[in-house]
Amino acid sequence: MTEASLYERLGGAFAIAAVVDHFSDAVVQNPIVGQTSENPALREWHTNNLGRLPGLKFMRTLWVCNVAGGPQHYAATAPGSTPLGLEKAHRELKISPAEFDEVAAELGRTLDFFKVPAREKGEVLAAFAAHKDEVTEGYSQ
Repeated sequence: MTEASLYERLGGAFAIAAVVDHFSDAVVQNPIVGQTSENPALREWHTNNLGRLPGLKFMRTLWVCNVAGGPQHYAATAPGSTPLGLEKAHRELKISPAEFDEVAAELGRTLDFFKVPAREKGEVLAAFAAHKDEVTEGYSQ
């Protein structure tokens, strides 16, 4: 018998979308990476680009569904070096490794809010962490 995919264990697209919705709103309010961030690019995005937030939530949902083994396919609006690459979309935000870690912590808090089991939470956070170098690429340039 084949084990269920992470996508299936998370509850599919609708459950993933609920997590992404909550997480995205939490990031906007997060004092380190959101509207009051010391990073001017993050502060600008989370203050003046919120009209794009619904689209970002959609893209994040597709990305998580794809990474988790769902039938959805993520296609970046600014393709990176891999199909799931995130460097071009994040380069101009100059996200530091510490800021990335805070976003990961926010994701962890969101997964806890939804009572995602430890195994699945770990898999989601590992998939997120696997892209740290891409997301923080602009910081070192």
